[in-house]
Amino acid sequence: METLDRINRPSKAEQRVAMESYDSLAAVIEQLNADTEIEIEETNDKIVVPLRALKLFGSILKAMSEGKPISIVPLATEVTTQKAAKILRCSRPHLVKMLEEGKIPFVKIGKHRRILFEDVMEYKKQMKAEQKKHLVEMMNLDEDLGIYDS
Repeated sequence: METLDRINRPSKAEQRVAMESYDSLAAVIEQLNADTEIEIEETNDKIVVPLRALKLFGSILKAMSEGKPISIVPLATEVTTQKAAKILRCSRPHLVKMLEEGKIPFVKIGKHRRILFEDVMEYKKQMKAEQKKHLVEMMNLDEDLGIYDS
């Protein structure tokens, strides 16, 4: 599995294959309502796959077909302060300051701080929403002042 350090965009060839595969898989998933058995053609192995896993695979193929990088992280995964800082695109000292201010929950194991990946992503989502709100406020103010033409 790729780590957050090595997330790459899919190549054009991978995008094309993902697009073709997604269309086929999406059509099949619409007809399913329970776990299903799939066969690996090259080895003739048959495995039962939960329907939710097939839907997740479909989402992965769709994102790849759009050229988006993909990373799958179990939700209960803890990350280091360095990884969390990288996800939030800030310095590690700044992240530590935010942790100590209580902006993001964390646990301390010995001298090391660990943060749940989902908490980091929730904070990132909140920050994006706040940024968007401020941008809208600035645009409205510019319109009120006659600086911004809509």
